[in-house]
Amino acid sequence: MCQYLHLTDIIATVFGKKAAATALISAGNNGVSGALIHLDSVSKSFKVGAAMVPVLNQISLQVQRGEFVAVVGPSGNGKSTLLNMVTGIDAPSSGTVHVGGHCLNGMSENDLAAWRGATVGIIFQFFQMLPALTLLQNVVLPMDFSAALPARQRRERAAHLLALVGLADQAHKLPNMVSGGQQQRAAIARALANDPPLLLADEPTGNLDSKTAAEIFELFCALVEQGKTMVMVTHDKELARRIPRVVEIVNGQVSGDWAQPVERYAAPPALQPALSSVSAH
Repeated sequence: MCQYLHLTDIIATVFGKKAAATALISAGNNGVSGALIHLDSVSKSFKVGAAMVPVLNQISLQVQRGEFVAVVGPSGNGKSTLLNMVTGIDAPSSGTVHVGGHCLNGMSENDLAAWRGATVGIIFQFFQMLPALTLLQNVVLPMDFSAALPARQRRERAAHLLALVGLADQAHKLPNMVSGGQQQRAAIARALANDPPLLLADEPTGNLDSKTAAEIFELFCALVEQGKTMVMVTHDKELARRIPRVVEIVNGQVSGDWAQPVERYAAPPALQPALSSVSAH
């Protein structure tokens, strides 16, 4: 029971709480840049004992709408911390973070949760599915927290999203009754629940076999083709080679940022109608 409550708190924090921040979500601050993500001289240090340990050091980075970006680099060099800056889960020690025209610096926890629920879909390495809820109920949960849709429409949209990721026949199963790949597909459906413009994934294929990882990656590519912005932390060099832009983080700094030619991805015909209606439900 304690684990269930802890995971519920995680989902509420990540995917949005019912909060009176609608005006803040819709207002924005369009004076920074046209980029969806804009980090300006962001640094982050953590206190370890009596010492302050730097993790990010003066990172400036922009990601445009519709980009697919891989974040690579050695373990422990700040990649996940960078994602936490973009989601507002953690705050920078210095520098500014703007996402979707909003400055995250100084926003209250309630405002951040409401903003996050409308703007960001997060996909974890370890799925973070609530074990006592069915896959369908897990996908409904972010919509319940953010009140993004009338209650009667939430289950319909959740069922539609599970069908999109190939889990229509698994919707009423508990997470421990399906494979790891199926749990990750359900986690992607959950990330899409509130139709966010931005998807962030932290090692989303790290616990999957190569075949399942390739299938998940193809789904990401298809979502980007449909207009989503995707930032993915990965150690998989083969996947990183298939992503149009790569940002390398070493010792808490951007050590490389390059574009590379990749084959344009076309979703399989059976998937195209479903993808085109992601925002329609």
